[in-house]
Amino acid sequence: MENNTSLQQQLLEAGVHFGHLKKKWNPKMLPYIFAEKKGIHIIDLNKTVEGLQETAAAMKQLARSGKKIMFVATKKQAKEIVTECAQKVNMPYVTDRWLGGMLTNFNTVRKSVKKMQSIEKMLNDGTFDSITKKERLQLSRDKDKMEKVLGGIANMSRIPAALFLVDIGHEHIALAEAKRLGITTFGVVDTNCDPNKVDYFIPGNDDATKSIAIITEYITAAIAEGLAERQVEKEEEETEEVTDQASKFDVGEEGGRERGGRGGANRGGGGRGNTGGGGAPKRRVPSTQKRTSNR
Repeated sequence: MENNTSLQQQLLEAGVHFGHLKKKWNPKMLPYIFAEKKGIHIIDLNKTVEGLQETAAAMKQLARSGKKIMFVATKKQAKEIVTECAQKVNMPYVTDRWLGGMLTNFNTVRKSVKKMQSIEKMLNDGTFDSITKKERLQLSRDKDKMEKVLGGIANMSRIPAALFLVDIGHEHIALAEAKRLGITTFGVVDTNCDPNKVDYFIPGNDDATKSIAIITEYITAAIAEGLAERQVEKEEEETEEVTDQASKFDVGEEGGRERGGRGGANRGGGGRGNTGGGGAPKRRVPSTQKRTSNR
């Protein structure tokens, strides 16, 4: 309970409770509005805490199972915060602009990423040394433009399992693509949006930098926990595997020794049996003796 109270206090200080003007509200947000003050809706922070904890738990589970969560925030006040948080947990992100078809036409987007990476490689390894300075400059500019838009998804080899959106109204194209592909969606939802459009939502201010920061950092910490638990599980599995292999080797070696011992005994027994069963074996005459007797 104390933990929730302190979290609520932090959210209050960050201004997460400030919604939009009453005239801009979405009626579907009514259950999450605490009051109206000077024409502005005040969000119920109890509901924010619930949404935040539920979202964090679901994201932690996804990270633990090795799934990728794409962060999407193209609003000016969210770009830097979201980029930093996504990089911390090595998750893909889009913070410059959303290219139409980034998910629904993923193969084409991947080709653009590969093109960007090949230009970068060629510029660095001296392949383009023979071209003119002007051409080289143009290629560098093209690469920088692509880097700006595609840099956050450069290491994403397949479509992510989930999307985290800072403003679901502003990122409506990304949300529509995710819905079309059946991708799980998480979002910060202000009083002017419909919370039913995402699978998990956090009622809160999606405009203030401090509000965006506290929410994004909270869920990033949950993802980091999930990744850490995944790493521990992997290490435990590897240790178990090594132990199993070692025990199998020991059992095999012991069995080999036993078989070797029994084989030796059988060979000894066979020798005795031959001697006893067939009478005295013929004595071989050394070759020197044969030669002497012939003489």
